[in-house]
Amino acid sequence: MSSRTANAPSPSTVKRKAGSVEKTTERELRTGSLAPTHAPTRSIEQEIGTEVRRLRKSLDLTVTELGAAAGISAGMLSKIENGTISPSLSTLSALAHALNVSISDLFAETDERRDCSFVRAGSGVRIERRGTKAGHLYDLLGHSLAGELGVEPYLITLKTDAQPYTNFRHAGVEFIYMLSGKVRYRHADRTYLLEPGDALFFDSAARHGPEELIKSPMTYLSIIIYPRRS
Repeated sequence: MSSRTANAPSPSTVKRKAGSVEKTTERELRTGSLAPTHAPTRSIEQEIGTEVRRLRKSLDLTVTELGAAAGISAGMLSKIENGTISPSLSTLSALAHALNVSISDLFAETDERRDCSFVRAGSGVRIERRGTKAGHLYDLLGHSLAGELGVEPYLITLKTDAQPYTNFRHAGVEFIYMLSGKVRYRHADRTYLLEPGDALFFDSAARHGPEELIKSPMTYLSIIIYPRRS
């Protein structure tokens, strides 16, 4: 079974759960995204707590172990990590000493830091991705450094000796944008003929992959997004 089109809403409309289809707002057109303009604001206590937890886990310490080293109770440390209390300067000093960092390091999360990965043309990292098959080349174009979501953008090249393979499965979702060639791509029980400019977005937990390699050279951009394990 194959399909070349999807019943998607037109670019000028967006379906909202709370109501009917509405026109895209002026803000959405300005930002080029439906994502909120600003990330949710977090308190300085929450930022400090996040950094304390990250440092503790990086040292493979339990809450009880770090609390004992810093001279505070496990319950108090849990409240600090959850951002529900404002620790005193002496408590922060004790935690910093126990974690072998400076007090300023505990405020690292309050700094303006955002992921950014830059890869020059032709300099992506050639990798052997899990499930890689002969003739399937994966060039990693960047990666997310932190956060709850992992993002892996690949440039995928199917060489002339590549073999079809439709049993890829992994967590998250995947976006494919066809750059060159022609491929019939399977996702679950359907197939899609992909030509330059075509895009496919799907749940990657279902089996998927190129089923028929029609025209070379075959290259496409693949972006995989998945939840990180806590």
